[in-house]
Amino acid sequence: MKENIKVFQILVDNTSGVLSRISGLFTRRGYNIESISAGVTADPRITRITIKTSGDDDIMEQIEKQVGKLLDVRDIHELKPEESVFRELAMIKVRATASQRENVIALAGIFRGNIIDVSSESLMIEVTGNSGKIDAFIKLLSGYEILELARTGVAGLGRGTKNVIYID
Repeated sequence: MKENIKVFQILVDNTSGVLSRISGLFTRRGYNIESISAGVTADPRITRITIKTSGDDDIMEQIEKQVGKLLDVRDIHELKPEESVFRELAMIKVRATASQRENVIALAGIFRGNIIDVSSESLMIEVTGNSGKIDAFIKLLSGYEILELARTGVAGLGRGTKNVIYID
């Protein structure tokens, strides 16, 4: 069977342990989480969890059904790429001498990255975009020593108002 990558948006009650219960379900079933992000929504009672996962069609169907049955889950649905916008944030600390700084800053500029910290030996760059953009930027930095890298994981929302979920 063909391996798929899907992004699920899960709206849950903002209660302690809910993220642990969802990730625990993935662990118990042997499902892979490639990326996970969570944060409170406009309604402080609700948390939006975005999970990027992979598996065949049967696994994807099981993930959606089993997560949907969990106690605090209000809604789960797939965010389809053609109907959604995805973003990720990366902070990358690169070793850069004074003579290398200009080149690293120029690369960051091409990717609309921001220099958020400068020291005598390094630069820290913030880049936001889809995962492909982040991956491409990191690949271009391969000629430099990446000292540290932090990625947030995918966050996404459906386009327009068609798929907005209202929770009472």
